[in-house]
Amino acid sequence: MYVITGATGSLGRLAVEALLERVPAAEVRATGRRVDTLDDLAARGVDVRRADYDDPASLAAALDGATRVLFVSGSDAGARLDQHRRVVEALAAAGVELVGYTSILHAQTSDMLLATEHAATERMLADAGVPHVLLRNGWYTENFLASLAADVEHGIVGASGDGRFDAATRADYAEAAVVALTGGAAPGDVLELGGPGFTRAELAAEIGRAAGREVPYTDLSVDGFREALVGAGLPEAFAAVLADSDRGAAAGWLTAPGDDLARLLGRPATPWTEVVDAAVRDVVTPV
Repeated sequence: MYVITGATGSLGRLAVEALLERVPAAEVRATGRRVDTLDDLAARGVDVRRADYDDPASLAAALDGATRVLFVSGSDAGARLDQHRRVVEALAAAGVELVGYTSILHAQTSDMLLATEHAATERMLADAGVPHVLLRNGWYTENFLASLAADVEHGIVGASGDGRFDAATRADYAEAAVVALTGGAAPGDVLELGGPGFTRAELAAEIGRAAGREVPYTDLSVDGFREALVGAGLPEAFAAVLADSDRGAAAGWLTAPGDDLARLLGRPATPWTEVVDAAVRDVVTPV
């Protein structure tokens, strides 16, 4: 039985869909905190179960009979260590054959704030003796487009300098994870996953080209970027993490060595320019 955790989230749901293209629905279990959002999958023959990283009993039930599991990292930064410890304990108790864990690029060496919990989770899996593959994902291309209309109007700010983001789409990361689980990777593999990269200045230039107007990029200090994010309404802690991530990009921690993503996909990753251009067409009227 293949189990996808976090199937109520964007990445997990895409992974379920990718898995259903490869194996029968009867061999797929989709889990998440809000199983009511998975009713359509149940109607297609997928086994749907509740799995809450804060509820060990739900994890044990969700992993009963599991053989291969995609462990999608939690989204509650700061709470993930305890949550992930519960998941790892449940995985070990279930005796699964292979786990794919969605980590972060260069998790064990990166000094980014976001890397800390991922590095600890990787060590938990190893210490627990759970056979696993590390799916060290880069940034999602879509995340750079969350405020696209405002970016076109006012320009882009950041603190990454000439640092590159080897980002890829959620769909590409999800497909790669499924390929790894279904025979494309072996226990112990460490996969550094990312697509062809870009700087924030290059991103601004592409948005401007697609929108038919100049979109400037302003590079701030890390503290200045954090303050700008807080001024835009983000919580202080979240703003600090985002600003630190730009610092990490400037230091090279968000670049992916090699071609692990393209190799798993059997094709090049979706070009970031295509994603940007499509998003611009959806929200911006060229001038």
